[in-house]
Amino acid sequence: MCGMSQQPPVRSTSGARARPDASMSLLTNVMDHSLDDGYAEAAERKGAQGDSGLPRTLRAKLGLAAGLVLAALVVTVGAAQARVEAPVVAKEREELIDRIERETDTADRIEKEVDELRADVGRRQQEALREHGGDKAALVALLSGATEVTGPGVKLVVDDASGSESSGGGPRESSDFSDNGRLRDRDMQHIVNGLWQSGAEAISINGQRLTALSAIRAAGDAILVDNRPLVPPYTVLAVGNGSRMSSKFQDSADGRYLHALQENFGIRTAISVEKDLRLPAAPSLALRNAEPRAGEGTS
Repeated sequence: MCGMSQQPPVRSTSGARARPDASMSLLTNVMDHSLDDGYAEAAERKGAQGDSGLPRTLRAKLGLAAGLVLAALVVTVGAAQARVEAPVVAKEREELIDRIERETDTADRIEKEVDELRADVGRRQQEALREHGGDKAALVALLSGATEVTGPGVKLVVDDASGSESSGGGPRESSDFSDNGRLRDRDMQHIVNGLWQSGAEAISINGQRLTALSAIRAAGDAILVDNRPLVPPYTVLAVGNGSRMSSKFQDSADGRYLHALQENFGIRTAISVEKDLRLPAAPSLALRNAEPRAGEGTS
């Protein structure tokens, strides 16, 4: 077997054996002399002169002591002041909490009174309709939204697209909406108008009864009905002849508009004919009286 040949030890030109780390003299120098020579000389010189960095004169020592005493005094005064003010702050906090609770109770009581007054106004309106409406009282109450309505009709559920933003032509091609997959207030207006024209006798959206004075508007991305925000999915209930209303609505211009929203922007819709729907009365009604002007007549 052949053994591995060993290299002869490296020797310097003077014949002495060279250090194994001779080729790394720079790193060795950094390791051996971690402190710069200039810094080392300055430290030795200050040590020889007896200068330790502390004040040597009496005036300097007094100045240092005065500074330490002043710093300790500031810390002590700050701690004492914080300790004195802590009960005051806690008391103010408790008073603020009590005030908030009192105001909250007052607001709840006022809201309850408003609900009771609204219910009383509704009862008085119904009594006035029965007393002065004659044979048309029930019809007037129905059309004005003053009474609860039950009967057959159509249930239409409309929801935003499932997280996808669509683009392309369609009813909202030039609407400048950044998110075309969301149902907008004017879309809901098309739906409601189409149901009215298809024979609906009463309509509600998410439990909010519509009247002849109801407004469908937008506030940011939210749809408002009579200034009350709606949350998707939107459930539209329409009382009337269900089968006829459903087919007539889907064949109308507004029904085709809704179908285009579904095809082009992913709006989700589901329509069904229901045998028994229940629509609540409108929360409040604004009564208006019209009287002819004196001296004016028809020609």
